[in-house]
Formats: sequence, structure tokens, C-alpha cells
Amino acid sequence: MKTFKLVFTLLIALACIAPSMESFAAKPDKQAKKEMKKKAYKDARKEAKRFTKKGWYVAPGALPMDKQVEKSWELQYKEDEHGYPLYIVATGNSVAETQSAAKLQATELAKLELAGLVQTNVAALIENSIANNQLNNEEAASVTKTVAASKNIIAQEIGRVIFLFEIYRKIDKNVESSVRVGYNNELAQEVAKKAIRKKLEEETEILHEKLDKLMDF
Repeated sequence: MKTFKLVFTLLIALACIAPSMESFAAKPDKQAKKEMKKKAYKDARKEAKRFTKKGWYVAPGALPMDKQVEKSWELQYKEDEHGYPLYIVATGNSVAETQSAAKLQATELAKLELAGLVQTNVAALIENSIANNQLNNEEAASVTKTVAASKNIIAQEIGRVIFLFEIYRKIDKNVESSVRVGYNNELAQEVAKKAIRKKLEEETEILHEKLDKLMDF
């Protein structure tokens, strides 16, 4: 009976402590988010002022420049549960006769930059995978060559991007567009892996079993 009372008392005590522990754990995370937002807003205002001084403006009906830049900084500060950036961010600039044409070209350049960043990350993972798998010298060389030439392929496979900001300025009779876009890091890696895997299947004679192990990261 005494044992039962002791266990019951401990359970009551734990039930009372648990909410306090959860609240204590949530406070640092909430504070970190608050600090992140504060820093993003501060950096955004500085960057927006620099753009404005150089003659940049936003499209009619779009968010104010500082709000667009703030959104960009907030996204760049976000991290996953392992502390890695949740999104990759890239910019593109282009000059054309019309605003829409300039934006389209700038977006394609931003996607190409995104693809380059993803390619670099995936290439490093594949190099490690080559070392851990039984590929002969010829196979390893083929993989390295294919990965090095995969930037354009990855860019073509990247779908809709998140527009963080888009700004414009007059250059004589033309319009210059600058866009900053974001893309989920994990999704980008999967897109790159599929694109590279497909290219390896088309251009090499490496067995599927070896490719499975090579791309298992």
C-alpha cells in the first residue's frame, strides 16, 4: 500500500513538472525566433536603403522594398533540426527592353545559380560515396564528369521557386531586374539526385545496384 502511495505521489509530481519543463524548453526557441526576426528586419532596412539610393524601385502593387528584403532575410536565417539552412537562396540580374522580359531572364539566371549551389553540395556527397563504394577508376571518372556537367540539367528540373523580392531600375531606355529566389534545400537535393541519376543511366554502363549505393545519401 505504501509503495502504491509512493508511485502515485511521484506520478502527480511528474504531471505537475512536465508543463513547466515544456514551457522552459519553449522559451529559448521562442526567444531565438524573436531575435532572428529582429535581426532580419534590421538587415532588411539597411539593404533596402542601399537599393533605393541606387535607383531601384518595386513594381506597382508589390510589397514595399524593406518588407520584401525582410522576407528574404527571414528565409535565409531559417534552419532545420540539424542546424543546416532550410532554404538555399540565389539572385539573378538582367537587362531587357521590358520589365517582364528582364524579370524572366533574371529568374532563369537565379535558377542557374541555385543549380550551381545544389550541384556543389551534391558533388561533395557523391565524392564521399565514390570513396565508400566499389567503383573502378573508369566508373569513378565517369561519375565525376557527369556531376560536373549537371548544372544545366538541375536548373531545368527545378520547378517553381519562392520569389523573395523583385526590384527594378531604369538603364537608359531599358529596364534592369534583380530577383532573389529561395528553394527548399532538401527538395533541391532530391531534384539534383534524380537528374544526375538519370544522366548516369543514359551515359554510363554502371550497374543499377552500384548506382543505388552511390546515390544513397
